Amino acid sequence: MIEVKDLIGTWHLESWTIAYSDRDELSNPFGEDPQGLLLYSAEGWMSASICHAERPRFPAEQSPRRVDDGPKAEAFSSYFHYAGRYKLSGGDVIHYVTQSLNPNFPGTEQLRHAELDGQTLVLSGKDEVAGVTRFHVLVWHRAEALELDSAD
Repeated sequence: MIEVKDLIGTWHLESWTIAYSDRDELSNPFGEDPQGLLLYSAEGWMSASICHAERPRFPAEQSPRRVDDGPKAEAFSSYFHYAGRYKLSGGDVIHYVTQSLNPNFPGTEQLRHAELDGQTLVLSGKDEVAGVTRFHVLVWHRAEALELDSAD
């Protein structure tokens, strides 16, 4: 069974796949090559961010707050983030969302079944949208620790 010490650290996303209860089809909400970081701290905090690999950039000469609504909407739909507390319960991890790009996520509990195989973490969960159950599978790989330069 997975333990907190197994989760602590940084994880890179390999894939996010969704299956559907009403059809034999899989989707990859952030493409075939998504980018993502998942962080778990020893203090019980977590943060997950996921995006398309190739996101259009805003004009360099313009403040992001002044960009037109169209490019802002595209940026919103190509990025996903939430953060908050977490705890383990059996073979599941529960994320208690306190912040999110999606304003509907704070205050929710995100239940994920967790399986660890060496340096690979698979989180799976399900939700329902418009009467259709969606089954999510996210595959993460433990990030290598970097040596930080120390001041002399």
